[in-house]
Amino acid sequence: MFQVPRTVMARFEDCLAVNNVPKNLRGHYKKWLRFYLDFCSKYRHDANNSDSSIAFRKKLLEKRQSGRQLQQASHAVRLYLNVTQANTFNRSPSTPPVSPDNIAEKANIRESLKASITNKFPSGTAPGVLSTPRNTLIPKPETTGEPTPGTFPKPNAKPVTGASWVVPFTRLDEEIQIRQYSPKTLKTYRHWLKRFQAFTRSKPPESLSAVDVKEFLAWLAVKKQVAASTQNQAFTALLFFYRHVLQKEFGKLDGVARAKRKKYIPVVLSREEIDQILSHLAPPVDLVVKLLYGCGLRLFECLNLRVQCLNFDAGKITIHDGKGKKDRTVPLPKVLIPELKSQLEIVKELHNRDLTRNFAGVFLVTALNRKYPNAGKEFIWQWLFPAVDLTRVPETGEYKRYHLHETVVQKAIREAVGKTTLCKRATAHTFRHSYASHLLQANIDIRTIQELLGHSDLKTTMIYTRTVKSVTIKEATSPLDF
Repeated sequence: MFQVPRTVMARFEDCLAVNNVPKNLRGHYKKWLRFYLDFCSKYRHDANNSDSSIAFRKKLLEKRQSGRQLQQASHAVRLYLNVTQANTFNRSPSTPPVSPDNIAEKANIRESLKASITNKFPSGTAPGVLSTPRNTLIPKPETTGEPTPGTFPKPNAKPVTGASWVVPFTRLDEEIQIRQYSPKTLKTYRHWLKRFQAFTRSKPPESLSAVDVKEFLAWLAVKKQVAASTQNQAFTALLFFYRHVLQKEFGKLDGVARAKRKKYIPVVLSREEIDQILSHLAPPVDLVVKLLYGCGLRLFECLNLRVQCLNFDAGKITIHDGKGKKDRTVPLPKVLIPELKSQLEIVKELHNRDLTRNFAGVFLVTALNRKYPNAGKEFIWQWLFPAVDLTRVPETGEYKRYHLHETVVQKAIREAVGKTTLCKRATAHTFRHSYASHLLQANIDIRTIQELLGHSDLKTTMIYTRTVKSVTIKEATSPLDF
C-alpha cells in the first residue's frame, strides 16, 4: 500500500477537521486517500489532476464497490484536490516542514487553512463539505467569475460557454450503472443531455441553474412543439442529471411553458384484424406476434424469453426482468403449445450446431457469466427466438448469440399491416392493447388484468375502460330485487 507522507496526511487531517467530517469517518477518508494515491502511482496518473479522480472512480466501479463507498471515496478525493488546488500541500521553500508533534504549529496551520478556504469560498462552505446537503450544488470560487448558485448574473456579464462536459457524461454513465437501469434508459438520458448541452452552448455544468431548465423546456414546447410525453421525458432526464450528477435540486419550475398532455386512447384491433395481420407474417415473427396478443407481452419481454421461461406442465410463461425489473407469470395459451414445441426443436438444432463450432454461448444478464461460466452454453439459457447470426464481442474476440432484434419484428409487422385493408395504425404494442381490451370485454376483473400486464398502478390499466364498450348495468336498483 502506498505510504502517504506524514506532512500530506497531517494537512489532510486538518482539512477533514475544517470540513466537519465526523470523527468516526475520518479513518475511512484517510483509507480512500491512500487507495487513490496508490492508484495514481501504480497507473501513472497525476494525483493533482481531476481527470485522475474519474479514472479512479471507474476502477472502483470495476471492483463493484457500493454506491455509498463510491460517494465516500469521491468526497475524500475531492477534499484532497481542493486543498491541493489551494496550494495547501505546496509550501514555499522558505517555510520549514511541519512536525505532527508540534501542537501549536498544527493549530496555526489549521487556522491558516480555515482562513484560506474561507477566503476562497465566500459562502463559507468549501466543495465537498459534509454539512452541505447532497442536493445542493457546490459554489465555485469567485476568481472564476461564475455567479453564485441561486443568483442571477449581471446583465452586462459575458456568458461563459464552450466548457468540457466529459466529466458529467462519465458521471451520468456511472450513476446509471450503479442503479442498474436499462441500456435504453442510458441512451435516452444521454440524448437529452446532449441536446441540453447544445442549448446552453456548453455552459460550465457547475454554473447551471433552474433557469436553464425552464428555458430548455419552454424551447421544446414553444419552438419545437414536442408532445407532452417527449417534454416529460426530457424533464425526467434533466432531473436525474441535476440530482445525481450535479447533486442539486432545481426545485419547483413555476411559470415554465409545458406541453399540454392529452388523454390518449390506445388503438385496439379486432380479432378479425389480428388474423389478417398474422396471415401475412412468416415464422418466427408470426409466433412472436401471437405471444404479444395471446399473453399481453411487451416486445422486449417477448424477445427476452429463454427456454426455461416456458412451463408446459403448469401452463405458465415466466417473464423475468420486465419493465421496472419486475417478474411475473402469465397463462400459456393452449393453442400455441404445438408451435412453441416446434420452435424449441429449431432452437435445439441450432444450439447443437453452435456447440460443434465451439461458440461462446448466449449473452447473459449482469454477472452470470462470471458466476456460472458455462451457463451460456446450456440449453435452458438459450433464447426462444435466437438471432440468425452470431455477434462478436470486441473485448474478448468471442462469438455469442443474441436474440432476434426488435427491428426485425417491427419491420415485418409494418409490412404485414401494409398488405391488409386496415385503416388503423398498428404496431407491436397494439397487440398488447388489444389483449387487455379483449379481456376486459370478456368481463375479466380489471385487477386481474393489471397483474397480467405487470402494471404497478391500477390507473394505468383503467385506460382500457375507454377502448371497449361497457357491458356493466348502470341502472340504479336494489340488490333485494335481484
